Amino acid sequence: MIPDRYHNGVHTKLLSLAAALFLAGNLAVSAQKPPTSAPAQQAKTFEKKIMTTAKLEYLLSLPAGYEKARQPWPLVLFLHGAGESGNDLAKVKSHGPPKLVETKGPFPFILVSPQSPGRGWNPEVLNALVDSVIKQYRVDKRRVYVTGLSMGGYGTWALAAAYPEKFAALAPICGGGNPADADKLAKLPIWVFHGAKDTTVPFKRSEEMVEALKAAGGHPKFTVYPEAGHDSWTETYANPEFYEWLLAQKRSGR
Repeated sequence: MIPDRYHNGVHTKLLSLAAALFLAGNLAVSAQKPPTSAPAQQAKTFEKKIMTTAKLEYLLSLPAGYEKARQPWPLVLFLHGAGESGNDLAKVKSHGPPKLVETKGPFPFILVSPQSPGRGWNPEVLNALVDSVIKQYRVDKRRVYVTGLSMGGYGTWALAAAYPEKFAALAPICGGGNPADADKLAKLPIWVFHGAKDTTVPFKRSEEMVEALKAAGGHPKFTVYPEAGHDSWTETYANPEFYEWLLAQKRSGR
């Protein structure tokens, strides 16, 4: 019969051996862990040029006599507001130049009025549209203009800032832009319009753009309608002086 002390000794040695193995295992695992000072996440950058398909429905109005006269014509891109977005192209006729064409006939310029499928305007897509129209129709590249109201006013600022070499002039109405873009736009003829009592797009959004342009050496025109709210476009687009000014602007050296 083996004494109990023998069993106790063996049991103690086994426990000591197990404890040593457990400690050694923990030390090995601890050695594999990253230092506590290492960041839990790392900042990385992914960049790759991809191709996308641009699609926009739009209204096209050609000047009277376009088919007979062979000269190039000015092109005006009109950008509607948020209320005309969607897939019903007839809604684009609610305001501005597309509305006037329906009642008074065509303007003495090519009018392109796209419809945004959702909120906002994509400058890259709009630029592609303008290029497509220039390719298909007789457009005077020295006289390409952009104007828009509300959401379209924002789109006007953004498009011109992204492609300032494309346009001879811009006329944003009750919209807003990025004052940091003033340096890109300062040399362009710009006429800004806004209602002083606008509660939808604050008057300050146009005012800060005008101030930034002046600080950058620009000379923008700024018309403020003291009693107007958000609708500062009806009076603007009904004014013949607006079109006289717009069509008088030309890019040089083109």
